[in-house]
Amino acid sequence: MSLKVYLSGEIHTDWRDRIVSGAKGLDIGFSAPVTDHAASDDCGVAILGEEADKYWHDHKGAMVNAIRTRKGIAEADIVVVRFGDKYKQWNAAFDAGYASALGKSLIILQPPEHDHALKEVDAAALAVTREPEEVVQILEYVLKGTLPG
Repeated sequence: MSLKVYLSGEIHTDWRDRIVSGAKGLDIGFSAPVTDHAASDDCGVAILGEEADKYWHDHKGAMVNAIRTRKGIAEADIVVVRFGDKYKQWNAAFDAGYASALGKSLIILQPPEHDHALKEVDAAALAVTREPEEVVQILEYVLKGTLPG
C-alpha cells in the first residue's frame, strides 16, 4: 500500500519537515501548498498583472493558489491540516472543509487552546493530533498495521 498525503495549514513552523522526515522509509508521497509566503500572496499579480485595490490583489492570488490546492486535496488519500499559534489560518479551515466534503481522511494538527474554536472541524476529522510525530505514527500504522514502539 502507498499513500498520497496533502499537508495543509500554517507555514511559519517546521511541522511539515518533521512529518516528511519522520516518514522516511514509508511509501508516502507528500504534497503541499506553496509555503513561500510572499510568493503565495503575490502570485496572482505577478502572473496576471498588478491591482491597485488590495482586495483584488489578494483575490487573484487566492484563485491561482486554489488551482494547486484543489489538485493536491483531490488527489490525496489523507489530508493533514495544521492550525498554528501565530496566525488564524482561515484558509486551512476551508481546506479541511473541502477535504471533508470530498470524503478524504482528515487528520487535524492543533494546540489544545484551539480545541473549542475548531470543534466542528475536529468533529469532521478521523484524528486530532498535537504533534507532527503523532501524525507520522498514524501514517505508519495505516501503512503497516503496527503500533509505535
